[in-house]
Amino acid sequence: MLEGLYSAAAGMAAQQQHMDAVANDLANVDTTGYKSLRTGFRDLLYTQAGKAAGTRVDVGAGAAATQLGRSLEQGSLQNTGRMLDVAISGQGYFQVRLPNGSTALTRDGNFQLDRNGRLVNSTGARVLPAITVPAGTSEDQVSIASDGTVNVAGKQIGRLRMVTVRSPEGLAPSGSNLFTATAASGPVRAATGATTLQQGYLEGSNVDMADAMVGMMDAQRGFELASKAISMQDEMAGIANQVKQ
Repeated sequence: MLEGLYSAAAGMAAQQQHMDAVANDLANVDTTGYKSLRTGFRDLLYTQAGKAAGTRVDVGAGAAATQLGRSLEQGSLQNTGRMLDVAISGQGYFQVRLPNGSTALTRDGNFQLDRNGRLVNSTGARVLPAITVPAGTSEDQVSIASDGTVNVAGKQIGRLRMVTVRSPEGLAPSGSNLFTATAASGPVRAATGATTLQQGYLEGSNVDMADAMVGMMDAQRGFELASKAISMQDEMAGIANQVKQ
């Protein structure tokens, strides 16, 4: 009797995690370079039902939600006309150095110039390798080629280096649209030549609103069904108690 309660409760928890993932996608539908989450489900441990059921009858403990990483589908490129906005076309990431000295990866190319003329992202993290424009340079004077070469008044001052990892699904999110490499993702390495940059553009989120809404409705219905299963198990337990009395 209790096994049914546990299975239904596990189903509710799994659907709640699925709903949380979809809600996170919807909240970031306008976030530059955001990649949607991929959620799957797996069976929990099976145990033998009991002697009366025979040796070949197993009872499951329900299901659990599993994060399968993020979709790597390219987001649409949006023309901003701003010279320090850079979109990545293909697989790859910008590498930045955080205030604590660690490095992180991001697809957000909404760059700024700090008070020292250094190229930083929207949160103030410095782009790696460091790029500093000459004093008095305006944003409109900065030219960024498709291979990442940065020029000011026809003179090269640096290059935006594209990097990638063996398994992007294994990257760990660290907030502010940043990711860090893990053992699952593999070490950071240079991106292939197929990855290019487009100045004056930003990559939009790859979240599909229609798919996200359908996923949320599916999660809500699954949650409701699991909740009803718990109610039925409770009613059955009440009937069993009455019969025993």
